[in-house]
Amino acid sequence: MTTQPLSSTAGPPCDISNMSYAGPVVAFDNVYKIYGKGESEVRALDGVTLQINAGDFVAVMGPSGSGKSTCMNILGCLDVPTSGRHLFKGVNVSDLDRDQRALLRRHFLGFVFQGFNLLARTTALENLELPLIYRRIDKKTRREMAMEALRVVGLTGREHHTPSELSGGQQQRVAIARAIVTQPSLLLADEPTGNLDSARSHEIMELLTKFNREQGLTVVLVTHEEDIAAFAHRRIEFRDGKILRQTDTRKPR
Repeated sequence: MTTQPLSSTAGPPCDISNMSYAGPVVAFDNVYKIYGKGESEVRALDGVTLQINAGDFVAVMGPSGSGKSTCMNILGCLDVPTSGRHLFKGVNVSDLDRDQRALLRRHFLGFVFQGFNLLARTTALENLELPLIYRRIDKKTRREMAMEALRVVGLTGREHHTPSELSGGQQQRVAIARAIVTQPSLLLADEPTGNLDSARSHEIMELLTKFNREQGLTVVLVTHEEDIAAFAHRRIEFRDGKILRQTDTRKPR
């Protein structure tokens, strides 16, 4: 596929938004991420090759220091490989500058974090409108989009509540609504249930499963918990910067 550089001064990059592209959403081709030199060298990623297709639901697992967080940072275009290729819809992200990667994140990626990362003095509705403001969507449209996102996560009537007025589970629902309000191509969730009890954790995972199943949203999540990983279709396990194994966890029909 022939692509053109993203424009850091325009709207959505036309090469990535090309709807005719039928390859994987994300691909790593022999990706290395190396910190330090000589005896202090650390290979956070050591020749990783993988691909994530549209509609996948992937759990990334591994002990501390295994490389899973580095993998997620690169998937989220927050970092670039030392060598190898990171492709997003056929575009080599490693060739993009910082502003171009920011554009890619803004238009095509959604993020959910363990700590919710909501603005404390801002209502749920306003938290959802913020990424739409960055995309220069007019006030009326972004209000409608934010209200609809709150509806689909079951928070109609909570739009004017600040985070301190919401439970942990409700805050994470707001965070998920904020991640999906821009209709991303890829949702990245970093320990999304880490601050929740078991019941709330399973509610959040059922919600992500619903978006994956009904809307075809591609989801990649990091988790240490087996019961959370069980919601995914595929499990990628890291050890010492390498992929130890990949397992298809879908139940046969």
